[in-house]
Amino acid sequence: MTTQPGWYPDPGVPGTERWWDGVAWTAHSRVLDGPAPEPPPGRQGGGGKVVALTAAGVVLVTAVVLGVVMLGKGDGGGTKTATGPSSSASPPDGKNSTEGPAAEPSAEPSEEASLLVDQLNKIILPVPDGWEKPDSLAEDSTAMSIGQYECPGHSSAFCRHGKVTSRTAPTGDETTAKAIAEKDISDHAEAAYGRDVLDRQPHGGITSHRQLTSAPVVVAGRTGHLVRWRVSTGAGPGGYVQSVVFPSAAGTEAMVLVRLAFDAGPDGPELSLMDRITQGIRQSGDSGNGGVGSKV
Repeated sequence: MTTQPGWYPDPGVPGTERWWDGVAWTAHSRVLDGPAPEPPPGRQGGGGKVVALTAAGVVLVTAVVLGVVMLGKGDGGGTKTATGPSSSASPPDGKNSTEGPAAEPSAEPSEEASLLVDQLNKIILPVPDGWEKPDSLAEDSTAMSIGQYECPGHSSAFCRHGKVTSRTAPTGDETTAKAIAEKDISDHAEAAYGRDVLDRQPHGGITSHRQLTSAPVVVAGRTGHLVRWRVSTGAGPGGYVQSVVFPSAAGTEAMVLVRLAFDAGPDGPELSLMDRITQGIRQSGDSGNGGVGSKV
């Protein structure tokens, strides 16, 4: 029995949760909005588990604990097991490979530079030549980008010529892929070319936009919807933003949101690359392309 996938308190960062995929910790984390959830079965808290022990009992427990520690450290790393953590224990306290249960080499292509793995939503995105993946993730999302430069509308800010992110779509009144994509595109445009989290306008703000397409699309074998805008800005050439939404194949049937933002002008990526990235998205573990990413 293994501990079920889910959000659990991050042992390294108090006040946050990290996603346990049933085998190992992932890079996805989020800030706790309320009280921490109940720990997995068998974990009864980080303090003492026995209220009172006799002197002989203390000696016996100490001997057992020391024996477990010696066995755990015998091979110079974390717990090594082919089946992952048992149902009577929570995910291990640590995110690094030397502290978690994933001691065996992984066959997943997450180590390949040409692939971006969204472990939470069980999808893989192709990474074009020259694009970069971040070393760490500040949000519960995956990302890649290209071409850092000084923003045209704010000299103290830095922009990217292209950026792609994937995450679980936020829940709300919208339940269909089309409704979620149509609602998200304006928020996406504002985040990419409007005001940033510091209330700056790196591109001089959005002056206008034009919808280029809104159509069904097949991504990773699932039918979804995409919306693409051309955005004009107060400074610089503006850009293109696209929101793609489709059902997850991870078993939860939650909607996956993939955002793509490309600068317009000669320094931005070719617009056709948006289509190639969308077409290349596939389910994790799928040897094929998992769907042609073409319009229905």
